[in-house]
Amino acid sequence: MKNVRRNSATLFSVLLLFGFTVSSCSNAQSDPQLQTAIAKSKVEKLVDKTVVPTLDTSAYRKKFNAMLNGDSSEKWKFKGDFPLAGAWLPQHRVIAYYGNLYSTRMGILGELPKPQMFAKLKGELENWRKADPTTPVKPALHYIVTTAQGSPGSGGKYRLRMPNKEIDKVMSMAAEIDALVFLDIQVGLSNLREEIPVIEKYLQLPNVHLGIDPEFSMKGGQRPGTVIGTFDAGDINYATQYLKELVQKNNLPPKMLVIHRFTQNMVREYKSIKKHPEVQIIVDMDGWGAPARKINTYKQFVYGEPIQFTGFKLFYKNDLKEPPHRMLTPAELLKLKPVPMYIQYQ
Repeated sequence: MKNVRRNSATLFSVLLLFGFTVSSCSNAQSDPQLQTAIAKSKVEKLVDKTVVPTLDTSAYRKKFNAMLNGDSSEKWKFKGDFPLAGAWLPQHRVIAYYGNLYSTRMGILGELPKPQMFAKLKGELENWRKADPTTPVKPALHYIVTTAQGSPGSGGKYRLRMPNKEIDKVMSMAAEIDALVFLDIQVGLSNLREEIPVIEKYLQLPNVHLGIDPEFSMKGGQRPGTVIGTFDAGDINYATQYLKELVQKNNLPPKMLVIHRFTQNMVREYKSIKKHPEVQIIVDMDGWGAPARKINTYKQFVYGEPIQFTGFKLFYKNDLKEPPHRMLTPAELLKLKPVPMYIQYQ
């Protein structure tokens, strides 16, 4: 089968065109609204600690089984992996806009001015509400916080970290529409052990979650974009363990971890990936192309290697390049087994 490929050329090097450099995220000034959010979250933790939130396990199991959409293969059968209280999935469906503020070519987040983007996102939320009235929708902004690059840069890692002031812009935008935030990492020749701690102060916030992109994890030392990269169970287990400890230390609701995937080799050793009550793992079908090819990719590489939850990416431009030149609809995606609980638009 011909793999569904993303337009990698637009996902790296484009930032170099702007002629800017970033010395360190930690040296940038934080947005006042972000500081207010941090302060608020700290105050909320101090209020009535005697009230311990609980999970309705019966309702959770019922919703999880409904998500399986009649799948009888036993591959995705619920195995008692209950999350901590406050988990978003599967009781909600997350509808995310993906991109980078420095580029109009990396995704809808950054392509449109804020008012137009918000209006478009609102329309997608309404489409999903109508298609599945039983599942509340939650908006999200999925921001590429570390971008793979076509040149080595000062550190020789072929990756560029966004300054805090840019992350703070996304945080402020999300606050306007009560949206979640996903911070996405393309490691290049770096690794998750180096990159995740850089954004820890944001991950400490209850509405901030993590995305990791195997496509740009160049374990063989290649330049990003020349081959499709990979994460193995060790990489993913590091990320989930990091999030688990962050949740425990800061008394947070569960974190979501999005793992992009559109080939077999992008995620290795899936059976060795560990699950925790503090983390909800989403494998996001990240390929572009005609509807039939995208669904086939989902069945092969997402359904075929079950972990916990699934996601599905829709491309406003790339999905139109092949006949029948249209995007999949919510109604069509709701026929999948299991039904994706995370939908990303690029």
